[in-house]
Amino acid sequence: MPTNETVRKPGLSEIQGELRGQQSPALALTAALLGFALITLDASVVNVALPAIGSALGGGLAGLQWVVDAYTLAFAALMLSTGAFADRVGASRAYALGIAVFTLASAACGLAPGLPALIGARVVQGVAAAVVLPASLSLVRQAYTDPARRARAVAAWAAGGSVAVALGPVAGGALTTAWDWRGIFFINLPLGAVALALLLRAPRSERRPAPLDLPGQLSAVVALTAVTFAVIEGGTTGIAAFAVAVAAGVLFVRTEARQPHPVVPLGLFRDRAVRVAVAAGAACSVAFYGVVFVFSLFFQQVQGRSPLYTGLVFLPMSGLIAVTNVVSGKLAGRYGPRLPMLLGQALALAGLLGLLSVDAGTSAGVVAALLVPMALGCALTIPPLTAVMLDAVPAERAGLAAGVLNAARQVAGGLGIAVFGSLVAGGFVAGMRASLALGAALFALTLVLSFRLADRSARRA
Repeated sequence: MPTNETVRKPGLSEIQGELRGQQSPALALTAALLGFALITLDASVVNVALPAIGSALGGGLAGLQWVVDAYTLAFAALMLSTGAFADRVGASRAYALGIAVFTLASAACGLAPGLPALIGARVVQGVAAAVVLPASLSLVRQAYTDPARRARAVAAWAAGGSVAVALGPVAGGALTTAWDWRGIFFINLPLGAVALALLLRAPRSERRPAPLDLPGQLSAVVALTAVTFAVIEGGTTGIAAFAVAVAAGVLFVRTEARQPHPVVPLGLFRDRAVRVAVAAGAACSVAFYGVVFVFSLFFQQVQGRSPLYTGLVFLPMSGLIAVTNVVSGKLAGRYGPRLPMLLGQALALAGLLGLLSVDAGTSAGVVAALLVPMALGCALTIPPLTAVMLDAVPAERAGLAAGVLNAARQVAGGLGIAVFGSLVAGGFVAGMRASLALGAALFALTLVLSFRLADRSARRA
């Protein structure tokens, strides 16, 4: 029916606003995924380039350990508080700040004139990465209001991290061979710029009050840094550092017991499932990051292989990780999380025992095949142990529990590199076997703990 009212056509700015609103969830997911992939990639891409870094900057094995651990420990320790920081300033602002600092620190890494400067820039990278991780997940959660679409978006976000882990050794080898070891850091510059550009179209985040536990955070940083220093450096200095670590650890426990909003609620660990999940996650990180670190050096320093060759040897191992994560999730959905946890840890244990046969003359094809069970076992274990931990805590503490689990895994990975590196310093092949045996022992212990947990669950069912 005709009327006298004039039908107003939407203006160009309104149309652009509607399109921007329709596009922003996908753009937010893309920005978050790219940032998460960047910080995950940087945890593994450096390993293959370590011999080239050592040749260019010197510093010996201890220095190379710090190139990896400076990033890992800063990332792990500060991740305890950066979720609260992201809430206080808003996820989009925290993400933008983290990506900007990470990109600038990557440039500083690539331009580093010596090993101390590189290690210092790696610390800054780790700090920025700790801000990016929780902020990126918050961006995804706020961009998708529908639960089903949000679940798919979070799965895509997690898959991006798995793919980055898989590509790390290969990308490190390719960039070091085709360009230089500095290329593994310079490649972050355009990728960081793209992530920031995408963020401009994503919705802005609201600020929410979130308490910060600065005393607990600072004591945790001191304790973790000191214990890693003690393992890497050893000797009289190492003993002094270990004493500092013990004192800081005691202070941390006492601080957390009194804080109304601690970064690590000690009450979480009263639940046996939480303790088992954290222990199994730590064993996976020690084994995976320690093995990648040691075998990156083994292929190049013992067998004389190129960085690209080394990265390609890791390809079968790393290429199946993302697929195995998906399979693990389906197994957990059908049979419950404890069965894939047990299978994964048993497979990783068998893989580490198989790697004990490797010596200087073992062919690369054999080593590549022997690396696969350990990596697949870890990939099979992580998703269900995360589910076990989250099922053991109230829903309102799920984010906090996930942060504690991820921080524990990162810390364990850093300590694994420190311990494995110290063992191979006394004789490479013998130290490598001692490292593998240590990793196998950890899995044997967590497998028993997980089995008892599964048995208890079955009796209650």
